[in-house]
Amino acid sequence: MPRSGVEARRRLQQAALELFRERGFDQTTAAEIAARAGVNERTFFRHFPDKREVLFDGEADLRAALTREVAEAPGGLQPLEILLCAFRKAGRILEDNRPFSEPRLELIAATPALRERDLAKAASLTDALAEALRQRGVTDRLAALAAHTGWATFHQAAQAWIDDPSQSLDAHLLQAFDDLRALSATVPPAEARPES
Repeated sequence: MPRSGVEARRRLQQAALELFRERGFDQTTAAEIAARAGVNERTFFRHFPDKREVLFDGEADLRAALTREVAEAPGGLQPLEILLCAFRKAGRILEDNRPFSEPRLELIAATPALRERDLAKAASLTDALAEALRQRGVTDRLAALAAHTGWATFHQAAQAWIDDPSQSLDAHLLQAFDDLRALSATVPPAEARPES
């Protein structure tokens, strides 16, 4: 039996990940996760309010890291560059935990109930990023747009990292933000018009 709360939590996460992959999310119960982890069901619910939350543990830490990094980013940067700095530093959390991050993202992508929870968490995180940008003096409108765009770009980079592990998450982040810049590059008006 796990000796500490941290160890029990880690074992519950690993057990959940294994069972979700073996049986599917919907076919796995909290009791089965607890049994696989070597704890009782009450211990499961002491750590997690429901089985979905097992895969979202650490979201509060990620939010705190991102908002801290936004606050501490160098002065003089545009909002998206501030977010890139924050994502690059906070992305290390995902890279350090790749054995859990990779199958977690795959499960979320394949499970409607988890995608729904992921969207709710993303909305909360986006709101926190927008508020952190406002705290740096970015206007409401630009802070919200930057937070939504930045998070979508981060998500794109994380998926690329899962699909192509030959490059680091940092390399995928840099590429995704380069792609974003290319998408928003100003095109001279004559070139921008579609041909008739």
